[in-house]
Amino acid sequence: MANELEQSVLKKAQAWLDGHYDEATKKQVKYLMDNDMKELVESFYKDLEFGTGGLRGIMGVGSNRMNVYTVGAATQGLANYLRKNFAGEQIRVAVGHDSRNNSRMFAERVADIFASNGFTVFLFDALRPTPELSFAIRELKCHSGVVVTASHNPKEYNGYKVYWADGAQLPPQHAAAIAARLEQIDIFTGVKRMAFDDAVKAGLITLLGEETDKMFMSNVMAMINDRASVAQVADSFKVVYTPFHGCGWKLVPEALRGLGVKNLYCVEQQMVLDGTFPTVASPNPENPEGFYLAIELADKVGADFILGTDPDSDRVGIMVRGADGKFIAVTGNQTGVLLLDYLIGAMRRAGKMPEHPYFLKTIVTTEMARKVAESNDVTCCDTFTGFKFMAEKKNALEAAGEGHVIMSYEESYGYMLGDYVRDKDAVTASLLITEMAAWYAAKGMTLYDALQALYKKYGWYGEKTHNLVMPGLDGLEKMAALMERLRTAPPANIAGVDVVVRKDYQDGSAVDCATGNVGKMELSGSNVLRFELADGTTILVRPSGTEPKIKVYILTKGVDAAERDANIEKYSAWVKTLTE
Repeated sequence: MANELEQSVLKKAQAWLDGHYDEATKKQVKYLMDNDMKELVESFYKDLEFGTGGLRGIMGVGSNRMNVYTVGAATQGLANYLRKNFAGEQIRVAVGHDSRNNSRMFAERVADIFASNGFTVFLFDALRPTPELSFAIRELKCHSGVVVTASHNPKEYNGYKVYWADGAQLPPQHAAAIAARLEQIDIFTGVKRMAFDDAVKAGLITLLGEETDKMFMSNVMAMINDRASVAQVADSFKVVYTPFHGCGWKLVPEALRGLGVKNLYCVEQQMVLDGTFPTVASPNPENPEGFYLAIELADKVGADFILGTDPDSDRVGIMVRGADGKFIAVTGNQTGVLLLDYLIGAMRRAGKMPEHPYFLKTIVTTEMARKVAESNDVTCCDTFTGFKFMAEKKNALEAAGEGHVIMSYEESYGYMLGDYVRDKDAVTASLLITEMAAWYAAKGMTLYDALQALYKKYGWYGEKTHNLVMPGLDGLEKMAALMERLRTAPPANIAGVDVVVRKDYQDGSAVDCATGNVGKMELSGSNVLRFELADGTTILVRPSGTEPKIKVYILTKGVDAAERDANIEKYSAWVKTLTE
């Protein structure tokens, strides 16, 4: 079998050597053929998959890598689909990118291919936060858009996220149709091309700059609810910010200063735009260890509050001082609950609350958020994981006149606010989280104090996400096998606690484990399993859509912090057995 695979890979690699590829690419392919069969197999054993998140993969030569050829083929496939879907219209597209290595080169390749296909193309003149791309699509009335980014992935990765006309990421039905078209495209000869500079000179590509920034930021700043509280503590309130070498470096500080923050300290080493992310192992605000420089600075200047945004500035993480005065990470779930509770109050105080307010969360997001919403007369709705589903739900609710969505969030540090974007937005979220922190500071409270107060008010909820990483050739097989095992031989109990309801979001079934009765859920069509336990705990299992791992979510509650923490520890021990 291995030999068959190697022979297939060698044949595919030889086609690249014989094809019309650039000499640097051919040289690297030849090197791998002669010296590194393992890497050659990884690079060619399959084509990089186009899914609902577009493309994401390690940069390098080969059909399973991010390079100008795989990016080009994806763009041509998207162009073909847009032409068919919007027949007879002059198609308009927007393109953006982050700070990663090769991102600008890939973005220019995307732009010149769109231009060669006769589209009206808008390309940002330099890196920009991903939410600004979503905004530009809506503002410029584009049919689609692309942002070149691998979000918070390690430096070896890059990605290609596709957006639809509403400014949201591509929904599954469009992604599947585009993926089908990619199979019909010759990665080299089937892609229309023209020189990027020629396309710009000919007026086929318009560069977006400061004017678009101003329009975007005017919408961001209109989200402010309480300048007075910020002004009240402005002389003593200190904020530390890091963009982790990414796109937030300009607009996030601009937003915070516009809010009235006088004492803003940026981590200078991480304000440097560098796609190698030299100061962190991974530029992900979900990883507390990446904040070490920010903590050093915060301790030096006496700050109580730290913000960090990921390389494309759609996710934001925060750190606050705990009971012992040392900095602790606040999870995405905790930040979301804090912000939701604050926004409900702030919008009402400011007279900005709509008549029928809605809040959206994903099926894997803490149930504490539902408690906060419903306790304050805000309707809570669940969606599948991914902001494309939240955008779809928001659009549907508001189009039907049922109500207005004031906030959407998922546990992985993403928050969608306002009506001008349809994706997670770390620029706006950073602004409102900082406003919230200042409001509590005016009351003599830190965000840690605020979180403890919310637990006392709403209940001692707790959450933990485990990532079961399964890389390599057999990674997908292992992931599929685990999901199949949990479906065909589901656990009757977990960590000694009975499973009372078993739900499968793939077919929408809900099984009462005591009676065997099968009901139907509103949501279906996603590869997610849910186990509801006798003690009120919920455990969800789903493969990641962007990385080779299965994510296991523990959502629990205790009578106090000690019971909550004990539950998390108990169920975490069970999760570890899944890969044994």
